[in-house]
Amino acid sequence: MNDNQLLRYSRHILLDQIGIEGQQKILAAHALVIGAGGLGSPAALYLASAGIGKLTIVDDDAVDLTNLQRQILHTTERVGQHKVDSAKISLQALNPEITIVALKERLQGERLQTLIESATVVLDCSDNFTTRHAVNAACVKAGVPLVSGAAISFDGQLSVFDTRIKDAPCYACLFPPDQQFEEVQCSTMGVFAPLVGIIGTMQAAEALKLVMGLGQSTAGRLLLLDTLTMEWNTIGFSKNSDCPVCGRPHD
Repeated sequence: MNDNQLLRYSRHILLDQIGIEGQQKILAAHALVIGAGGLGSPAALYLASAGIGKLTIVDDDAVDLTNLQRQILHTTERVGQHKVDSAKISLQALNPEITIVALKERLQGERLQTLIESATVVLDCSDNFTTRHAVNAACVKAGVPLVSGAAISFDGQLSVFDTRIKDAPCYACLFPPDQQFEEVQCSTMGVFAPLVGIIGTMQAAEALKLVMGLGQSTAGRLLLLDTLTMEWNTIGFSKNSDCPVCGRPHD
């Protein structure tokens, strides 16, 4: 670390649990953020401010005026721009020392697998089950930890799926891909603006902890937040031995 980095990250370094060694792990890490919207905005901003060495952000959408109520990476002047281009401007302004890769695409197949294999940690900040299941499957195959968040209306949820841990469940253990779940979008249901900030920030916190090997993650626990009462509930869940993604091999 150079003198400028020692000063920039001094409040992390002062923490005994992090110190110089922990901050160096952050500087050497590659975080992949899927989605540059409500969740991806605070997640990416805090990863960048913390000094994540390489930050890849993926989204195939453009900035819309309706996004600005909650998607804090973007500004009024950037309406119509690709979200990843807008995100890169904000992130580079915040921390010009890190590497930011902006990918305007919807990742799938081998392209998704290859990118996840290059990451230290993946943050799923998408808004649909198809993407979540694809990202989860690729993370399981690559052995890369996944931090998953979701938010709709006044309700949010967060969990970590880290199959590097023996008998740890994956996303498909909790939400089986063959079950039908109602797909709800904030474009029709609405979403409370600060909610995505809370969940996205917690995703960044979990990702940084995973990078440093610090504390205990939320693996095996689903955290649920109701912002109308500001109450958290925790649901424990375990690995499904018959899971089609991470369970025992099927003949």
